[in-house]
Amino acid sequence: MSLDPATTAILLIEYQNEFATEGGVLHGAVAGVMAETKMLGNTVRLVTEARKRGVTIMHAPITFAAGYGELTRHPYGILKGVVDGKAFVKGSWGAAIVDVLTPAEGDIVIEGKRGLDTFASTNVDFILRSKGIKTVILGGFLTNCCVESTMRTAYEHGFDVITLVDCVAGISPEEHANAIKYDYPMFSKPMKSSDLLGQLAS
Repeated sequence: MSLDPATTAILLIEYQNEFATEGGVLHGAVAGVMAETKMLGNTVRLVTEARKRGVTIMHAPITFAAGYGELTRHPYGILKGVVDGKAFVKGSWGAAIVDVLTPAEGDIVIEGKRGLDTFASTNVDFILRSKGIKTVILGGFLTNCCVESTMRTAYEHGFDVITLVDCVAGISPEEHANAIKYDYPMFSKPMKSSDLLGQLAS
């Protein structure tokens, strides 16, 4: 299998300080799995090389206005944790993309992500189709939440979907492993970042 960089995009989901950097509101929850997968280092290496080969690099941060007016007044589940922790407020340090993955010239930053599925409240589908993208490669946070939600929709929208098992992290090793073992193969081709690089044409 060989991937054409011209029709391939890497979508980086929520590589923001709240998750990826010590001091972030949610970093403590994911730090263990991040260390286990070495996701940050793996992602930086992959993105650096893929960008050189002409792959489209896309960043999908989640942000909210102060006060979280975009959400229901009584959020529950994962979004309740975001609101309670006052996380991902637009313009804050926590909402900024982590320094090691600062968008480079030519990268695309997807705006409008307010929920779990990147497709739900953004124009990511329009951008992918406008650029003739056929293969969507996913990494980010959380393994079994935003990455999985985006993966399912990308699959249903007819893209070839690859999820990078060593470029994702969840809140617990159990949730992370369960998603990769049981859910990812149903909606994508799970693989390691090093294997993906081997399939990218130069």
